[in-house]
Amino acid sequence: MTSQTTIDTAGSGDKAPVTPSDATPGKGLRGHPWFTLITVAVGVMMVALDGTIVAIANPAIQKDLNASFADVQWITNGYFLALAVCLITAGKLGDRFGHRQTFLIGVVGFAAASGAIGLSGSIALVITFRVLQGLFGALLMPAALGLLRATFPAEKLNMAIGIWGMVIGASTAGGPILGGVLVEHVNWQSVFFINVPVGVLAVALGAWILLDHRAEKAPRSFDIPGIVLLSVAMFCLVWALIKAPEWGWGDGKTWTFLFASAALFLGFGLWEKRVKEPLIPLTLFRSVSLSAGVVLMVLMAIAFMGGLFFVTFYLQNVHGLSPVDAGLHLLPLTGMMIVGSPLAGAAITKVGPRIPLVAGMAFTALAMYGISTLRTDTGSALMSLWFALLGLGLAPVMVGATEVIVGNAPMELSGVAGGLQQSAMQIGGSLGTAVLGAVMASKVDNDLPGNWADAGLPPLTPEQADQASEAVQVGVAPVTPETPEQVAAQITDVAHDTFISGMSLASLTAAGVAVVAVLVAFLAKRGENAEAGSGAVHI
Repeated sequence: MTSQTTIDTAGSGDKAPVTPSDATPGKGLRGHPWFTLITVAVGVMMVALDGTIVAIANPAIQKDLNASFADVQWITNGYFLALAVCLITAGKLGDRFGHRQTFLIGVVGFAAASGAIGLSGSIALVITFRVLQGLFGALLMPAALGLLRATFPAEKLNMAIGIWGMVIGASTAGGPILGGVLVEHVNWQSVFFINVPVGVLAVALGAWILLDHRAEKAPRSFDIPGIVLLSVAMFCLVWALIKAPEWGWGDGKTWTFLFASAALFLGFGLWEKRVKEPLIPLTLFRSVSLSAGVVLMVLMAIAFMGGLFFVTFYLQNVHGLSPVDAGLHLLPLTGMMIVGSPLAGAAITKVGPRIPLVAGMAFTALAMYGISTLRTDTGSALMSLWFALLGLGLAPVMVGATEVIVGNAPMELSGVAGGLQQSAMQIGGSLGTAVLGAVMASKVDNDLPGNWADAGLPPLTPEQADQASEAVQVGVAPVTPETPEQVAAQITDVAHDTFISGMSLASLTAAGVAVVAVLVAFLAKRGENAEAGSGAVHI
C-alpha cells in the first residue's frame, strides 16, 4: 500500500498530501521515475567506467610522463582509496541536504577532475585529480541509489535497481574495451576527456528531471567524531590491503594498519552507541537481512574482482591478446550482466531476493571453478561459457544484495545504506585482489623453482628468482632480448604453466568464497522498508 506524507504549505499550518512517487510529482518530466533512472545511470556510468578503463591507459601514462611503477599504481589506488573512505559519509550528506544536490555536485566535480587529468603534464597532478575523482564519485554513487529509492514505488524498485546494476556491470566490464580503442587510436588523455561531455549531459538531465526528496525524519546534524573515526578506520583497512602485496602479509607494517583499523572500528561502534544522531545507527544491523546483504556484497566482490584480476592477465599475457581483443573475449560476461540484471530485478520482485541470490552465488562458484580449469591452450568457446556463467551469477547478486541493503534501511538513511552497499563492494574488491594476489604469489614462489629446474634451465640468482617470480605472477615470461630462441620458448612454457597453476588455485579460492556466500544468501529477505520511498517529501 502506498503511504502519504504531509508537509506544511506556505506556513499556514494546513497539511497537504504529497504526491505518491509512482506518479509524476511535478510539471513535465521532473521527478518521473524512469527518466530519473536514465539520469542517474548516466552519472553512475562515469564512475563505474573509470574503475577499469584507466588500467588500459596506465602504460601510456607511464611512458608519456616518465612515471615510476609505484606512481602508476597510485593512479588506481588513489582513486579507490578516496572512493572507499568517503562513500558512507557522502551518503549521509545526501540524507541531510538532499540527494539531488549531492548527485549534481558529484557529477560536476567528477567531470571537472577528469578534464583536469587530461590537461595534466605531470604524474603528481594526475594522481591528485584522480583522488578528487574518487571524492566526487563517492558523492554521486549513494545519491543515485537514494534518488531511486525515493522515486520508485516498491513494486518497481527492484526492476530499477536491476537496470542500475546493469549499467554498472556493463560499464565496469566494458571499460577495457573502450579504453583500448581510445588509447590505440587517440591518446591516453581521451580516456579522461570522454567524461566531460558525459558529465555535461548528466548535469543537464539532472537539472531538468531530478526532483529532490527529503525523508520526514531526515538527519539535521552531523556526527563529526563518527565521520573521523570511520574515515580513518576505512583508510587504514584499505591502505593495508593495497600495500600488503608490496610489504608482505607477515610484515609488521601490514598488521599495524590492520590492527589500527580494527581498533578504530571498535571505537567507532562504541561512539555510535552514545551519540544522539549517529552517522550509522547500529540498530541498522539488527536487521539480519541487511547485514547479510552487506556481507554478500563483500564476498561477491572478492570472488568477482579478485578472480577477474587474473583473467585479464591470462588473456593478454598468456594468450597474447591485445587489450581490445581481451575485452572482446569478456563480452559474454558483460552481455549476461546486461541481460541478467533487469531479469533478476523482475524475478526478485516476484519471488523475493533469497532464491535469486542463492542461485546467483551458486552460478558464480561454478563459474570460478570453471575458470580454474583454463589452460594455456583453452579455446575461446570454453572460455566464453565460463565467462557467461559468471555474468549470469553476478547479475542477481548485484541487484538482490543492493535491494536487501537499501530496502531494509529506513528512508531517512537511504544515502547511508547506498554508501554501505558501495563501500562493501569496494572493500571486497580490494580484499579479493589482495588475498587472491597473495594466493597467486605463494603458489608461484612455491612452484617456479621446481618447474624451472625440471625444464633444465640455467639456475637463477636469488635476485633473478625474485624478478622472475614477479613477472610470472602476471603471466609474463622473464625473457631478455639476448636469450636464444629455444631457451626463450622453454622459459615461456615454464612461466605460463606456473602462472596457470597460480590462477587455478586463486580461482578455486574465489569459488570457495562464493560457496560461503551461498550460505549467507539464505539469510536474505525482501526489504521491510521498501515502501517508504513512496512517502518521501518532494522539495
